[in-house]
Amino acid sequence: MAEAAEIQGASPAPVRRRWLRRAVVLLAGTPVLAALIYSPAPEAQAAPGPSVDVQLTSMTPAAPVKGDNLTISGTVVNNGSDTITDAHVGLRVGPALADRASIDDVADRSGFRAGTDPGEIDPAYAVKLPSLPSKAGQDFTLTVPVNKLELDEDGVYQLGVSLSGATDRRPSEQVLGIKRTFLPWQPDAAAKRSSLTFAWPLIAHTRVTAETGSDELQTPVFLDDSLAAELEPSGRLGQMVALGKDLPVTWVIDPDLLFTVDAMTKGYRVRGPDGKTAQGKKKAVAEQWLSALEAAVQGKKVVALPFADPDLASLAHQGKDVSGTLGQLRPATDKAKDAVETVLHVPASTDFSWPVNGAIDPSIVNVATSAGAHNVLTRSDSLTESGALGYTPSAARPIGAGTTAIVADEELSTAFEGDMLRADNSTLAVQRFLAQSLALNLQKTDEQRSFVVAPQRMPSASQANSMAVALRSLQAGRWTQPGDLESAAAAKPDPGAATQVPGAGEYPEALRKQELPVAAFEKIRTTQNTLDHFKVILAAPDRVEIPFGNTTNREMSTSWRGRPEEARLYRDQVQEYLIGLTEKVKVIPKSDATLSGHSATIPVSVQNSLVQDVHNLVLRVKSANPTRLMFGDGGQDEQEVTVQGGHSQTVKFIANATASGPVEVTAQLFTTDGVPYGKARTFTVEATEITPTVMLVIAGGVLLLVLAGIKMYASRKRVAARAAAEESTQPSDESPDTGPQSTDGSGTGETVDR
Repeated sequence: MAEAAEIQGASPAPVRRRWLRRAVVLLAGTPVLAALIYSPAPEAQAAPGPSVDVQLTSMTPAAPVKGDNLTISGTVVNNGSDTITDAHVGLRVGPALADRASIDDVADRSGFRAGTDPGEIDPAYAVKLPSLPSKAGQDFTLTVPVNKLELDEDGVYQLGVSLSGATDRRPSEQVLGIKRTFLPWQPDAAAKRSSLTFAWPLIAHTRVTAETGSDELQTPVFLDDSLAAELEPSGRLGQMVALGKDLPVTWVIDPDLLFTVDAMTKGYRVRGPDGKTAQGKKKAVAEQWLSALEAAVQGKKVVALPFADPDLASLAHQGKDVSGTLGQLRPATDKAKDAVETVLHVPASTDFSWPVNGAIDPSIVNVATSAGAHNVLTRSDSLTESGALGYTPSAARPIGAGTTAIVADEELSTAFEGDMLRADNSTLAVQRFLAQSLALNLQKTDEQRSFVVAPQRMPSASQANSMAVALRSLQAGRWTQPGDLESAAAAKPDPGAATQVPGAGEYPEALRKQELPVAAFEKIRTTQNTLDHFKVILAAPDRVEIPFGNTTNREMSTSWRGRPEEARLYRDQVQEYLIGLTEKVKVIPKSDATLSGHSATIPVSVQNSLVQDVHNLVLRVKSANPTRLMFGDGGQDEQEVTVQGGHSQTVKFIANATASGPVEVTAQLFTTDGVPYGKARTFTVEATEITPTVMLVIAGGVLLLVLAGIKMYASRKRVAARAAAEESTQPSDESPDTGPQSTDGSGTGETVDR
């Protein structure tokens, strides 16, 4: 009763907790009940003991057939503090997975789950490891005949490779680590095989500046020489070409890469940290790569992206309202086709656009098709399905206005984005890719479908190798057959597939943060305006129009994503270099001048330090005070100017002074359409007033000087004549020599100049 009273007087929550604790203590005295209370469900049990990392470094064949032996190699690493004894590596084969979602669920699972993970196959095929010390690793190789795996119907099977063993603290055998992968099982060719198109991208970061050499060849200047390392046989682009040569892929190429490498083969310069340029030394590497690429693409489908792979999402979201920006896309597309056909000598399609990660919204689609492309390469995580179909439809989807969205499969496209340098990552990625592709083909539909893979834009060499391994495993053609982008675009669309382009609000925020800002497009517009103003004075405008036009495309490139500071510096350097070129044509600074007289000629010089001639220029001089100093009508005069490259020309203007005093004069170049060009130069002309009275005074003064001169001349003649007469009347030998005599009787012996 006291206990009851105590319980009754207590607050409800503490009373319940105390009651439960007592109940547990009482029940724990009964072994069976205690076991029921304390034993968790088998699926929830975590593997006790040390943590063991199981790595699968290879699995061959990746997609076996009947009669094959399956060989799995790998490494087990004991990350715990206890030595593992009596250990073995075993293989576990689960039932066929029902769908693609089940594959994802298995791939995301970690740790051994009793009751969920299948049991080991015949222990005879296990690999025994007597001891595995702490922090130690041990390689293993499992080899099992496929017919021992008990694979029944076609499908994707879960494989688990586990390490089991004991430790001093846990003497009973337990599963201490497991790694799961997949075995695609389709031993015979399917009656209905999917078409699989794999886009093989050749895209690189921008390397070429707007700067060119001063020679006639216009030698291009590179930001650095890092592209050469990618072109090496072991480099990223070298591997892409070597691997793609023997694979059924559609080459997706940025023509700027071809243009850049082709420029290397003809000679190039590299800008150093000090701003100075030096001759590039990787011509042979570039020649080798281009030759290999030309051979690799023969007979293959080639898609040329717009020149420099413009960032379509940035253009749509940030640049479309900046005047002139969208006008760059059409020239970029026109250049693309010419570049591929000129460098590689194969036809190329320019009917495809590829937004970043395939993410689209209505504005991106509008920009993507504004240059004439009718196909937009998107991805299934952007143009999503409702799931009502029960299967994945073909890639082609009509989205209105004659435009087709080519929807690449998101899981297949992102399968190789991780660190593929690790062999275990590569092995798992390949097996998951094959599993997903088989699961796609096994979906319940009578329609033959077409799927597209659009991987990351710039795969690393290791990622490219992993992609190649997966594609080679599909070449047997048991559940897929190779396709190309053009055939995928032309495939019959599924009438039930989603065709609604997602709204602007659904565009991924992470991608939006990487876009080029509005300020970038405004800077590009400023540079373009400067170029338009500059080229009208050039005798050979294409010498700047072509390199700067290409540079404008490069400033909008997708390759600047994630590198905002490098992109800003590149734009600044382009503008600074262009301004430097425009300043090579200028009015030479002039010193002050003095004008003495009613009119005089004033010279003004124009310098052209460019290598080409300039024309369509007018030099105009203007007086700040036309009432005192006048040029032409109203104090202003102008003359057309043409100056050869590397020369200067002096232009003479007639100035008329009407009053004395200093007058400021301005000399300014203009284009023939009246737009000021370059800096205005000012100098001062000191003008002196000249009136008729002053002219009479000056004339009178001159006359007096002339008369004085005549009088002096006559006086000297008379003195000289008189001296001669006196000398003739005296005997020459009787007069003593007394030295020189003064003609004026002074006796000094010096001639006085009068």
